[in-house]
Amino acid sequence: MSSRTSFFKRLGSYFFQGLLITVPITVTLVVIVKAIVWIDNLVPIHVPITLPGVSEFELPGFGILFLLVVITIMGYFASTLVANPVFSVVEKLLERTPLLKVIYTSMKDLVEAFVGEKKRFTKPVLVTVNNNPVIQRIGFVTEDDLTRLGIEKNKMAVYLPFSYGFNGQLVIVESSSIQELDVNGTEMMKFIISGGVTEI
Repeated sequence: MSSRTSFFKRLGSYFFQGLLITVPITVTLVVIVKAIVWIDNLVPIHVPITLPGVSEFELPGFGILFLLVVITIMGYFASTLVANPVFSVVEKLLERTPLLKVIYTSMKDLVEAFVGEKKRFTKPVLVTVNNNPVIQRIGFVTEDDLTRLGIEKNKMAVYLPFSYGFNGQLVIVESSSIQELDVNGTEMMKFIISGGVTEI
């Protein structure tokens, strides 16, 4: 192998090593920045700053700080006996209003599924979605008893996340098509979202 070929081979190797370092960091930072900007704009608190020799500019981040403080205070009061009846009345009002009920209860259940005491994405399973040829997908059992919906007893609700996204689909499958996986739910979610490239 000539020295020139060896040089370009090393150069290509360095380039791909650079991609391995820069792409994940860059994408993560872009997502974080966009999320911060979006959250910060929910409460548009503008704080103008003027520095010597620099034109006036706005210091970002106060909207997020305000939301963090308000959410923390709400959590504090919600955990006290005095405030519980107040939140209970508001919650019941939201749950009785037709349109608001759908939005409120679905979002509450979704948040509780990730950060609540009763986490739901803890039962990773392998689901057979096609028999000829055999095609299987990884998902999470979210409900193993659907009889109250008039669905047969041997059927379960399984959430199938999509790769490289935070959405997915809910499917109802027979228990015979489900194989339980002895894997941590969080690790399995990372595995699915990464398209199967994250090691478990």
